[in-house]
Amino acid sequence: MTRMSTERRGIRRFALTLAAVLAALGLLGGVGAAASLTQGPRVSTVQADPAAAIEVSGARVILTANQALGEIAPEQITVTPAAPFTVDAAGRSVGVRFTLPLDDDTEYTVSVEGAHAVGGGPAGTLQTTFRTPPAQVFLLRRDTGGDDEIVRTDLSGQNETVVFRAPVIDDFRATSSRLVVATSDQGLSSLQVMDRDGADPTDIALPGEGLVQQLQVSQRGDLVGYTFTDPDGQELLSALFLSDLRHPAADPVPVQVGGAPASVDPWRFVPDSTALLMVDFDGQLIQVDPGSDADPVLLGGAVAIDAISRGTYTALVERVQEGIVQLDLTTGEQSALVEPDRDLGLLTALQPLPAGAPGRGGTIREYQRMGDDGLPAPPVVVHVADDGEARVLFASEADDALLQTCVSPSGRYVAALVAPQIVGNPYDDALMPMPQQLETHVIDVDSGEETAVLDGFGISWCTVAPA
Repeated sequence: MTRMSTERRGIRRFALTLAAVLAALGLLGGVGAAASLTQGPRVSTVQADPAAAIEVSGARVILTANQALGEIAPEQITVTPAAPFTVDAAGRSVGVRFTLPLDDDTEYTVSVEGAHAVGGGPAGTLQTTFRTPPAQVFLLRRDTGGDDEIVRTDLSGQNETVVFRAPVIDDFRATSSRLVVATSDQGLSSLQVMDRDGADPTDIALPGEGLVQQLQVSQRGDLVGYTFTDPDGQELLSALFLSDLRHPAADPVPVQVGGAPASVDPWRFVPDSTALLMVDFDGQLIQVDPGSDADPVLLGGAVAIDAISRGTYTALVERVQEGIVQLDLTTGEQSALVEPDRDLGLLTALQPLPAGAPGRGGTIREYQRMGDDGLPAPPVVVHVADDGEARVLFASEADDALLQTCVSPSGRYVAALVAPQIVGNPYDDALMPMPQQLETHVIDVDSGEETAVLDGFGISWCTVAPA
């Protein structure tokens, strides 16, 4: 009897203990459910690629909530510091797509205020913070006594790596995932595509033996374009060709107008599209979209294409009579440039600034000044805001030559390419010769302060080679 009583008491204690545990678990579950109901939606996972976000437009941050969400309006979302964006929300996810590249080395916060579950209930805030990495750029250095080099460096210029070497490097372009490099040997060009660290170089098929110039890349469609001239210029003379970087061995595709390869000088990819803009040998400005069946669009005469702004499809072109004007490529409407608030000299070149952050927008312009003695004074690089306010960002020394200015993807920096002591600075012997001594000055547009002086030229922010 004693033994049976002991077993019964053990069973009873076990049952009471189990009941208490289950009750506690039920209480915790109830508390958790109540907390979920009272707190509203919360972030469960975040997807972001900060490195890509400083290189190209279209990078996204995706916030996934712990429950399905009701409708999210763009007004509920803030990005700090300010950056233009679009919204794509469905199910538990809210995608914020940045329409322009972000600034480097900057902390961004994305907040979604007043997010409700699809079935109602209290509102919650979905928020994430991420930091973009410091900028990395590529530069070309030529060496008349050895191999030319492409180097990758930060803006301090103290942490650089050689990613590619060759006896003669004529030009290169960088995408967010690749490098495209044009080399030459005895007057004939070769073209290669490789990883950004120089690994896995692969030849790109060319139309034949000849000269590659005006090298450019398009992030949209992963394309490289260039003009090609055969050795005697009898069949192909500055003819425009496109190649798919995903299939480098495929035959290049000629850009045709009127059923024949177009001979052009100059040309540009239209950012964030599959179209391109070019000036043919008759001086006709033409817009072509190789990715569609649309007919070429004739846009009047032109002698130069300075740039095409990201996100607005506005080209800055030089007309024979009007000089440099703004041309809306979607409508064909033309407008005059904003005049600066003071006389700066002769306008020689300009680049648009992306209007992404407060205070940005406007243009970066090069002006050639004249001294009181009537002789040319050192040129200046100027930021002209949309209201005409002009700020001088850079002035070269009296004996130096300003060869090119390029704007970083987000518009935070401008790079000014300078050939010091130009009179005694001999040119190299490449197919596209450049002065042997070259400096790239990097200026912060917001502050106007010079942040670095880098050894080399062709900084990867440039869409085209220096003229």
